[in-house]
Amino acid sequence: MLRYFLSLPRLKKQLIMVLIDSILLILIVFVSMSLRLGEIYIFSLTEQENPIIIWQFFVVPLISIPIFYQFGVYRITIRFIVFDSLRSIIEAVTLYSLICGVLLYLFPIYSMPRSVILINWMLSIITIVSIRLIASKLLTPIGKGKNKKNVIIYGAGSAGRQLAVALNQSIEYLPIGFIDDSSELHKLSINGLIVFSPNALKKIIKKNNVSEILLAMPSLTPTRRNEIINFLGSYSVLVRSLPAMSEIAEGKVIIEDLREVDIKDLLGRSVVDSNKKLLKRKITNKIVMVTGAGGSIGSELCRHILLLKPKKLILFEMSESSLYQIEQELISLNHSNIEIFPVIGSVTDEFRMKCILEYYNIQTLYHAAAYKHVPLVEYNQSQGVLNNSIGTMVAAQAAINAKVETFILISTDKAVRPTNIMGVTKRIAELILQSLSMTSSSTSFAMVRFGNVLDSSGSVIPMFKKQIKSGGPVTVTDPRIVRYFMTISEAVELVIQASAMSEEGNLFVLDMGKPILIIDLATKMIQLSGLQVADESNPDGDIEIKFIGLRPGEKLYEEILATKAIIKTENPLIFRAEEEIIEWTLLKPILEELKISCIKTNLEEIRRILAKLVPEGKIQSPNVDLLAFNKEANKK
Repeated sequence: MLRYFLSLPRLKKQLIMVLIDSILLILIVFVSMSLRLGEIYIFSLTEQENPIIIWQFFVVPLISIPIFYQFGVYRITIRFIVFDSLRSIIEAVTLYSLICGVLLYLFPIYSMPRSVILINWMLSIITIVSIRLIASKLLTPIGKGKNKKNVIIYGAGSAGRQLAVALNQSIEYLPIGFIDDSSELHKLSINGLIVFSPNALKKIIKKNNVSEILLAMPSLTPTRRNEIINFLGSYSVLVRSLPAMSEIAEGKVIIEDLREVDIKDLLGRSVVDSNKKLLKRKITNKIVMVTGAGGSIGSELCRHILLLKPKKLILFEMSESSLYQIEQELISLNHSNIEIFPVIGSVTDEFRMKCILEYYNIQTLYHAAAYKHVPLVEYNQSQGVLNNSIGTMVAAQAAINAKVETFILISTDKAVRPTNIMGVTKRIAELILQSLSMTSSSTSFAMVRFGNVLDSSGSVIPMFKKQIKSGGPVTVTDPRIVRYFMTISEAVELVIQASAMSEEGNLFVLDMGKPILIIDLATKMIQLSGLQVADESNPDGDIEIKFIGLRPGEKLYEEILATKAIIKTENPLIFRAEEEIIEWTLLKPILEELKISCIKTNLEEIRRILAKLVPEGKIQSPNVDLLAFNKEANKK
């Protein structure tokens, strides 16, 4: 019977509750009269009793049901009923009783004492609330609880209380108690659960065999959230959290809202409100193109650009599968009927680039096409230089010829005093745009430089997650290695705002916050998965962290700036940097020479030119790109 009721559509459930409430409220009037008269009230169909009968069977439901509906009584999910829901019921019953009292005062009913209204009010509250609490208990999933996970809720606020109610209805979790920072709440009982101090957490976990901690504080600042997560990381329990309150639909908390702690929570970066004018300036009602549209940065750029309503969005990508995936995703998100065009091509193809930019009359171009994996570029050096450096030159010159208004290069912190080929190629790309900006009057060039982004194709985060899931070991190159991190969404939003401030050859750098030790990141990810790090002090741990040595061209730390010459902008997280520029008349012939060397795979010549263009770079990797082929070619 209960399963049948639960399987009914929501509208049918609401109609059943309306019918039950109507019957109950009619009976309550009868009981109220009996209590007031001191004997069982029996109505008759005499002329004198007709007004009371009409009141019971017609006026009471006619007044009460619309009021209950207006107060949301029939939108309350009985299985997840909480205090706020009960308050709505009490308020609805009170208003219904007041209206009845006013009507009785204005239109006195023969033999019906006015004190009946007060008795009716009390009985209505008790009955309507009780019937829902009983139903809530009856509709709780059947289960002895032997296989439930013992969990602790961190946060005894509104979200924590709602979560506790939802957990009590589940067959998977058994809440043991609350943890809260407020000393005023300690030792109090909320929904039958005791509120403990964070200092008691270790004892509670051990005593109750707690397997998970559920962080139910969606209004926390990123900094405070990070502090709590760091504190919880010292316990071998899985940590899950609720998303921000804005993400929780209808203000209700349900178990499905819980998710494992996102690695971005460990950054503790404060949210800075976006400048809406800057976001729209180069995109809204403009024809926008993104190169490398299928990559991690390029695809996120496309998502943000679509929301800013360009006139057209052109997706330029070399990989067919990546292009198809991002096109299909954008089509599903395209609620404004913006024209989206998927274009296959390489940025090194001069004729293709020229035709596409002119045909679509591109106004804003975000150049995200690049090979970003440091080790892969180290083993394919000529192609890395050809794609990242020469490709940028080709795209920039095509933009000038097509009179593109704005050209923005997505750069990297690895371009600062680079120690690998990828970093050098990106620094050369910056030099190209800085140089061309001095010669072009039609196109405004800008570069945006930032560090690692979480979950990008080249990030360590996806690799760590995979290694933890498979049981380890988690591989870290060096215990001293540090990196800057920010979320892809934040990086892309800042890139778009920086592009709106672009002038002649501006190099923008993003505030990446504090660098993070990769070993600390790996340790926290293991701990927050409910596992222990296996090391000399804890040989019985679950996951080992293994040091494998620095990869070819990898640095212990990254830098954002080569100089300290920076200028503040409208956004506190975006700065303008001033670095040396090479005149185009001097740079162009060197690039042409570099292009020929790349096509011929002449590695010795490539390395010589790279050292000439980026003298501050100290490439650590050997000449490994097609070396055998190159030697055979030279012999011939």
